[in-house]
Amino acid sequence: MTPRPTTQEEHRPRGLGLRPSINWLLIFAPVAVLLDRVGHVPAGFVFFCAAIAIVPFAGLIVKGTEQVAAHAGATVGGLLNATFGNLPELIIALAALRAGLIEMVRASIIGALLANLLFALGLSFLLGGLRHWKQEYNPRAVAAFSSTMVLAWLSLALPSAFHRALGEQAAQIQYVALDLIVAVVLLSLYGLFLLYSLRTHPETFAELGAPAREEASDHPGMARGILMLLIASGGAAWMSEILVGAAEQASRSLGMSQMFMGVIVLAIVGGAAEAGSAVAMARSNRIDLSLGIALGSCVQIALFVAPILVLLAPIIGSTQFQLVFSQAEMWMLFGAVLLGSAVTMSGHADWFKGAQLLALYLIIAVVLYLIPGAPA
Repeated sequence: MTPRPTTQEEHRPRGLGLRPSINWLLIFAPVAVLLDRVGHVPAGFVFFCAAIAIVPFAGLIVKGTEQVAAHAGATVGGLLNATFGNLPELIIALAALRAGLIEMVRASIIGALLANLLFALGLSFLLGGLRHWKQEYNPRAVAAFSSTMVLAWLSLALPSAFHRALGEQAAQIQYVALDLIVAVVLLSLYGLFLLYSLRTHPETFAELGAPAREEASDHPGMARGILMLLIASGGAAWMSEILVGAAEQASRSLGMSQMFMGVIVLAIVGGAAEAGSAVAMARSNRIDLSLGIALGSCVQIALFVAPILVLLAPIIGSTQFQLVFSQAEMWMLFGAVLLGSAVTMSGHADWFKGAQLLALYLIIAVVLYLIPGAPA
């Protein structure tokens, strides 16, 4: 019997198997916990360690999303990723509410929307476009996301205008009633959005050129993906809670305003999972799934996270969380929604569209950083 020829790979020394991987950054998780428990440690160190530790958890969420999407399709995969990916944002907001950082909570909501609309989507278009000349996607899905985001912006802008216009003229009970009614309406709309996208009109969100789903015999792969999402999201949420505990002192030591910390820093760290997943899908030429992650996360933040904070704030012992955003925040969000709709309406993605989205995000970041006393 002729011996099988050996390949060059088989002759190559295997070494210790210590290949470069972002999973090595998980070592920062116990370090962040230890520094947080010890006390008397500069808040900047705690903040840095917790932020770095979120990165590998985001990577695991990317892998889990890929496994789930291979079985369940782009719509369910994107929804699951948005749900698990937004858990850090929700934990950050609840922790900040308990700490009384109301302005930072509002800034983090606007920041999460901007990070997904401009940063995650822009980076996906840019890096995906550099690998693939032109990426086609389902324009009907984008139209549904865009109209929902316009409605979400109006739902946040109108209560803010009401609060600013009436000021002391309206009784506090009127403000509370308005916020509660808007919160209930937005949550109801989110439920209808899920019904529309998953049950009555799933074809609207169908992925163009979707790869064949795995057969039933491979269902353990989907179970592993869901388990990975649960574990990674739990770890990211834990690190996010430590992160926000050190955020206020870290912002002071670094000369940052609460608005910059919430809109830019916490939003990027908290949205690392969605951004990583969206970019990975775009570079794999699954741009529909990338859009579903980035835009679906925006819809979930506006229609679920923001209103749920209004309802949960009194329960966790915080003051009433009001949907009162500054004019600067509303204008930034309006510009992001307008540019996002204009860029995505064509039905195809390329690197220049991504550069446009990232350019606006960079301008917003620079403006907020150069105005450390910007009102939130």
